[in-house]
Amino acid sequence: MPVFSHSPLLDRLEENLFSTLEKMAAQVTSHRPTIDLSSGSPRQPTPAAVVATLQSAAAQPENHDYPSFWGKPALRQAIAQFYQHRYGVELDPDSEIAVFHGSHIGVTGLPRALLSPDQYLISTDPCYPIYRSAAAQSQAQFYGIPLHAKNGFWPDFSSVPEAVTAQAGLLMLNYPHNPTGAMATPALFDDALAFVQRLNIPLLHDFAYSAIGRHAQDVPPSLLTQPGSKEWGVEIYTMSKTFLMAGWRFGFAVGNPSIISAFKKLHTHSYSTVFGAVQDAAITALALPESEVAGYATLYHHRRERAIRALEKMRWPADFRQGTFFLWLPVPAGYRSRQFAERLLRDAQVLVAPGDGFGAGGEGFVRLSLTASDDALDEALKRIAALRLFV
Repeated sequence: MPVFSHSPLLDRLEENLFSTLEKMAAQVTSHRPTIDLSSGSPRQPTPAAVVATLQSAAAQPENHDYPSFWGKPALRQAIAQFYQHRYGVELDPDSEIAVFHGSHIGVTGLPRALLSPDQYLISTDPCYPIYRSAAAQSQAQFYGIPLHAKNGFWPDFSSVPEAVTAQAGLLMLNYPHNPTGAMATPALFDDALAFVQRLNIPLLHDFAYSAIGRHAQDVPPSLLTQPGSKEWGVEIYTMSKTFLMAGWRFGFAVGNPSIISAFKKLHTHSYSTVFGAVQDAAITALALPESEVAGYATLYHHRRERAIRALEKMRWPADFRQGTFFLWLPVPAGYRSRQFAERLLRDAQVLVAPGDGFGAGGEGFVRLSLTASDDALDEALKRIAALRLFV
């Protein structure tokens, strides 16, 4: 049977971290089931009102045709109203909003629409691994600004080498930050905007963990609340975390009209459209009471407190100021990230994400997810404690 050569692009793409973890878990043989604390997918059920809308909308004949690339006008209006109500940000539904089939498309597609070959996509190190592959798919280069615990895992834009800034094409940030859990402030966004203005490049902000701050009263800030931000930036939003709609695959981008326009053109050539019934369900989700939506994140705050108490008992250092539904934790002395993750999987049957999978700057850490059930999380931490790795 012939073996065909592949595109050179594939040589630039690293093995997907989460498919690697899936393979690692599949190789474990034990009388105990493996507990997955690596997943970034919420495991709570989608709100009943959203499910009910989908069920009724699926029967409507108008949803059986090909949807518009731009999304339903009522959906774009609902997004504009959501941003106005939640962040005080005004959006033009026609020129400042793009909808797509999952935020992954925004994360990879917007760089493709903006970058020229050999320009730099500047982000952070560590970062969500797909940012690096977004650069590769754009025929661009990637530079990650090193993040350090002593700086609160904020990027120091003055540290970016001149050779990188001279070829810069895009800055991409993500706060609350995956994987470190660091939180943004207006000052951080001001620094980022000053950086892109100096280089005359756009800013993309991946706002995936928009509803999950450090505690229940902590609402993470939107980039677009900063003065002048719409002139320079676009924010990518996913329904997956805020509204517990991970499997529904719906996301959108809001902000600078020229960036939105460029993406829309690419969208018509590269991606499919969103099923009309899912759009209708998204309208229902965006209109849910703010108190109800905040309640979905409360579960993660309780689990974080619960987990940190358990970590303190086993003397595993943890920073309680983290946001998102992850914990970014240092590995014990004498271990590297992947070695430690393999030890937990082999001896405790607990799967965590090794920090080096998020970039060289993640070495020395692992990422632990709070999306597993309370019982599973408690059992996983109990198994890890039994290894006595921090005494």
